[in-house]
Amino acid sequence: MQLELVAHRGSSALRAEHTRAAYELAIDQGADALECDVRLTRDGELVCVHDRTVDRTSDGTGRVSDLTTAQLSELDFGGERGVLTMRALLGMAVDRGAGLFIETKHPVRTGGKVEVALIDLLAEFGLNRPRTKAESPVVVMSFSAMAVRRVRALAPGLPTVFLLNRMLPWLRGGVLPSWADHTGPGLSVLRADPDYVARAADRGHDTYCWTVDDPADIRFCADLGVRWLATNDPAATRTVLDAIG
Repeated sequence: MQLELVAHRGSSALRAEHTRAAYELAIDQGADALECDVRLTRDGELVCVHDRTVDRTSDGTGRVSDLTTAQLSELDFGGERGVLTMRALLGMAVDRGAGLFIETKHPVRTGGKVEVALIDLLAEFGLNRPRTKAESPVVVMSFSAMAVRRVRALAPGLPTVFLLNRMLPWLRGGVLPSWADHTGPGLSVLRADPDYVARAADRGHDTYCWTVDDPADIRFCADLGVRWLATNDPAATRTVLDAIG
């Protein structure tokens, strides 16, 4: 199966992460899908922000969960006025035919409300009940087992990825729990255990690996049979893959 490129927070090596410009560039570069992180604002809006606070990525300060959408609309995010909402990114993805890998962030004070809000929003776009998981343009993922389980309960037809920043002993054999369709190890996990991709594939699970930009790492993942590669520079990564043949 051909390796697919997922633009990590958009084309974030060249544009400010989680901005419209970063995602538009990623689509223009031919990314197969877009990756984003979502959090809830104080007034219940889903916004695309990785950190708990906006300090690193904007000219403002404070926790996302303490700020309203109106307050976030006044901030500068990498040269763009206002935070990118999940609704706006979904609209862009639908309009331009791009897939989405959506990560719900945890732990958060709002608990499971973020998954409920996300599934409700996907329902507005008609994306919560794909005909088959293989045809779904949306994949939902998290490092939180409870979050992924919650998505499965709320929208059984949506494909899910269980993200891993370390290998959990009970997953080492390649088996995933019933609520996870695919596995999502970080690059360091695969470096420590390269055969994990094959073991997961033997159990019927594809691998989503994050976050890969170095040419040697790109070739490493391609050789292992990784299905989806999260990268900050889709164009440069595509050039490496084209050279591999």
